Amino acid sequence: MSATTYPATKMRSLLRLGASAVFLVAIMVAGSLVLWVGIPLAWLWIGSQIQDATDSLGTAVAAMLVGVVVSIVLWLPVLSWLSERYRHERTARGLEDTGHFALELTMVLSAGIALVGFVAWFLLFSGAAPLPLVGSHG
Repeated sequence: MSATTYPATKMRSLLRLGASAVFLVAIMVAGSLVLWVGIPLAWLWIGSQIQDATDSLGTAVAAMLVGVVVSIVLWLPVLSWLSERYRHERTARGLEDTGHFALELTMVLSAGIALVGFVAWFLLFSGAAPLPLVGSHG
């Protein structure tokens, strides 16, 4: 297959998949980012509010821990439902059922994006020294 026909083949494949299936994958990507980034950031903010109100770090950490776990447990069925809808869209168009591959791929990619974002923030913007200076006594 020549290089000029490859993009056209991919475009036909994408069109055969359907706009609704592509939209579902986009929502899965956004939902996965919410899982890895949105929920933890929201609970960090909530924990800071709890610590300000109660002046108790233990209470804030406990609330964040429970809140993150409960939020993730409640969010995962949403992502699973989106994955099932995507599978239904594929099979309705006569395409093979790939299982939960689309959800797995979006989860891995969004986890990678979240990890790269965290590392970039930590190294470039947090103001923390990532590695202690060996031998410096200051």
